[in-house]
Amino acid sequence: MRAGLNCALGALALCLATQAFAQSAGSITARVEDPAYAHAQRRVDLGGGRKLNLYCIGSGAPVVVFEAGLGDDTSTWGLVQPAIAKRTTACAYDRAGIGFSDPATRPSSASNIVDDLHHLLKKAGVKGPYVLVGHSYGGLTSALYASRYPKDVAAFVAVDPANERQVDAFREAFPNYEADLLAPALARKQDCVRKAERGFGLDPAAGAGCVDKPDPRMGDALNAIHAQIHRQPAYQRAAFSEFESMRGGLSGSQLASEIGSFGSIPLIVLTRPKDTVPLGPNETAQSRAILWANWTTMHDKLAARSTRGENRQVAATGHYIQLDQPGAVIDAIDTVLDAVAVSNTPEPK
Repeated sequence: MRAGLNCALGALALCLATQAFAQSAGSITARVEDPAYAHAQRRVDLGGGRKLNLYCIGSGAPVVVFEAGLGDDTSTWGLVQPAIAKRTTACAYDRAGIGFSDPATRPSSASNIVDDLHHLLKKAGVKGPYVLVGHSYGGLTSALYASRYPKDVAAFVAVDPANERQVDAFREAFPNYEADLLAPALARKQDCVRKAERGFGLDPAAGAGCVDKPDPRMGDALNAIHAQIHRQPAYQRAAFSEFESMRGGLSGSQLASEIGSFGSIPLIVLTRPKDTVPLGPNETAQSRAILWANWTTMHDKLAARSTRGENRQVAATGHYIQLDQPGAVIDAIDTVLDAVAVSNTPEPK
């Protein structure tokens, strides 16, 4: 959900994803118009009749696998995936309950998301090793995937990724984090689930805070489809479950306990600029400084988990770098693809 659910994870502050969107909305250079993102592509059966939507274009190896942020679908990669497909196979997918995939049948924790993606790629016959590209919460789950299946990952690009220590930073920044921020956020998301189950009806105001407003970086057809999908109970349940899995650092704890060194795989972290928007209702200059220090430090630490890792600062962008500055993401992917190609080139005898 581009209107703040990624931020609700603690991407920087509880409402800064919305503010970051506002920062970048005035400098839109391209829109996602591809009609392929407005309908299901290949729905792959994971077993028991549960299907996930997979969209692969291009040809060649290594396959680039895109993982969207919390509550987002394949269209978030609509300005990047087609460009990468000119060079190699590029695959994006919808997590359970999101986009055109079947409803989730278990909690949408990072561990379960990684398990689903692993089975999806195997069932679909998409062979590794892969280049993983993950945004926000998808950066966190991609890191867990790379840790859990190191032989299946050739390289990793993390786009303004969430990190496993965000909840700790929130508790430091906001002494009453649980009561003042977390509990109200959970209540709002639970209310969205209840509203969806009852039916939002035709009144646009009924979906306020639950259904995204039209995103100027998306075409009209995609905005209309997103509004329809976000009114579905399956979507609201899945989005709430993804959010809830982070509420006490659950997914982060799983990552922190499992992850180690990424060895020498090519790894690029992309970080947006420091936010300059006005402070939110519960923010102070000190709390924002604490959160920003966590954000940048954890990005540096993620990059340091590979001997070939780097953290690139991207200018003139909000949290959605792939939509605001798609060229920066494309360039990072090209860089790691070049590095993988060099690594795979036999030395002359």
